[in-house]
Amino acid sequence: MSAETVSARLNFRHIEIIHKYFPELSTDQVKQFEQLQGLYAEWNAKINVVSRKDIDQLYERHVLHSLAIAQFTSFAPGSQILDVGTGGGFPGIPLAILYPHCHFHLVDSIGKKITVVKEVANAIGLKNLTAEHQRMEKVSGTYDFIVSRAVAKTKQLFMWAHQKIDAEQKNELDNGMILLKGGDLSQEMKEFGRRYIEKNLSDYFVEEFFETKKIIYVPIH
Repeated sequence: MSAETVSARLNFRHIEIIHKYFPELSTDQVKQFEQLQGLYAEWNAKINVVSRKDIDQLYERHVLHSLAIAQFTSFAPGSQILDVGTGGGFPGIPLAILYPHCHFHLVDSIGKKITVVKEVANAIGLKNLTAEHQRMEKVSGTYDFIVSRAVAKTKQLFMWAHQKIDAEQKNELDNGMILLKGGDLSQEMKEFGRRYIEKNLSDYFVEEFFETKKIIYVPIH
C-alpha cells in the first residue's frame, strides 16, 4: 500500500468526525474540509500554527471545535463575522466553509500566521474570507458577530468589540461576541451578571476533548 493511500485512509477516518455532526454538507464543502489535514500538516512543518501534538487531531481539536459555534447558532446569509486572534484560521476557516453566503474577516497580530490563513483559504477556494495582519483594536468596519478562540479575557474583548458591532440585526441571535473558551469562567464572567449565555460543548459533542470546553455569548447592544 502506498504512502499516499495510507494518508488518504487516515484522513478519511479523521474527517468522519465532521460528517458525524454535520451530515448535510455539500460535495464542495466535503472537499474543502478534506483538504485541511494535508494543508495544515504541510504549513505546520514550516510555521507552527497548530500545536504539534494536535496536528493528528486537527479535525476534532480545531475544526470541530470551531464548528461548535454553528451548533450554538446559525448565521443568516449576508452576515459579517470577524475572527479576532485567528492564529492559523480557527474558528474562521471552518465556519467560512460551512457558511459560504456569509463573509468572514480573520485578523491576527502575527503576520506569519495570516500568511498561512491566506494560503490555506486560497488552496481550498474560499471566496468569502479575507485575512489581515492587524491588531484587533485597529481593525476597521463593523460586524454582526465577533468570534474568537481563547485569545483574551472577555472583558478586554467586550471593551473593544462594542465599537465594532453593527446595530442593524440580520440574525435571530442579537449581534455580539461568540467566544470559545475552557475551564472555570465564573470569576471572568462575574461582572457580566446575567447578561451572557454559557454553554458546555459537551452538550453538543460526546468526545472527551470537549468536556471542559465552553461557548460564551455576550450581546453587545
